[in-house]
Amino acid sequence: MQATLSVRRQDPESQQPSSWMQEYTVEVPEHYTVLDALIKVREEVDPSLAIRCSCRAAICGSCAVRVNGRARLACNTKLTNVTPEHGVVVVEPMGNQPVVKDLVVDLSVFWNKIRAVAPYLQPEGPEPEEEYIASNESMLLLTEVMGCIMCGACVSDCTALEVDSNFLGPAALAKAFRFTEDPRDGADADRLQSLNEYSGVWDCTRCMMCVEVCPKGVAPMDRIMALRERVMDAGMTNTVGYRHVAAFAESVEHAGWLDETMLAVKSWGMFNVPKLIAALPVGLRALKRGKLPMPAPFHKKRPGHENVARIFKRLEGQK
Repeated sequence: MQATLSVRRQDPESQQPSSWMQEYTVEVPEHYTVLDALIKVREEVDPSLAIRCSCRAAICGSCAVRVNGRARLACNTKLTNVTPEHGVVVVEPMGNQPVVKDLVVDLSVFWNKIRAVAPYLQPEGPEPEEEYIASNESMLLLTEVMGCIMCGACVSDCTALEVDSNFLGPAALAKAFRFTEDPRDGADADRLQSLNEYSGVWDCTRCMMCVEVCPKGVAPMDRIMALRERVMDAGMTNTVGYRHVAAFAESVEHAGWLDETMLAVKSWGMFNVPKLIAALPVGLRALKRGKLPMPAPFHKKRPGHENVARIFKRLEGQK
């Protein structure tokens, strides 16, 4: 079969613009992956093309790139599965990380965030005299998280990181979950306190991109939501994040839909005037475009709101 790759190129030493798209057409067998095709291009067409790879078996994670706008491991992405009708497969470097050259990115951003969450066990008390045996149940909970191969795909497509580089990111927070849930770790309180601050668990927008692109089913967003539950159960509720969640639930339970105006007020606090003033232009633009409902007391209950309230009560009973 004939494969056409449109590759985003970038070379700091070149006189070209900051980046450009370059097409390559090669004859390949139908079983070829994106990585196979890229290697063929580099070896037979353009030796200047920079790519990173190692195991070619979806174990090392080093070949992560964006294929047709979505982060993937190039080594286990078959060309036939990602070739659109027009026949051109777009390959770009991962996002949210600086490009070294072509498809190779500087992973220091990724690793610095991993290191920021102290990713190692911190046992409580003196060193045990014998082996600490963890229960099967506790380890089964962590099996999927420990499957992370550090490819950086989730960081590449994280929409929260795209707008705020201070966010710890999905990979680091999933790694933090791995240790907060480990029965051998004794630093839960300190970990949760740190994760409850700005750049921690409350900065996730729940877009699910990290869940969709993770090649190993780690589901980082689910781990972040579990960490939020741990933070709240630990009584750490004096934060904008917690107030936002509480105000959101209260509004929907009461009226059957979200009162977005009061959500901002209750999240930041009635007397946090600087933050409320800073948010005012956004609110006015939303109101002008009809995307902001009338605030209380004009926020009327939706028909059937009592059914929504019953759902809340049932879930509270289950907890």
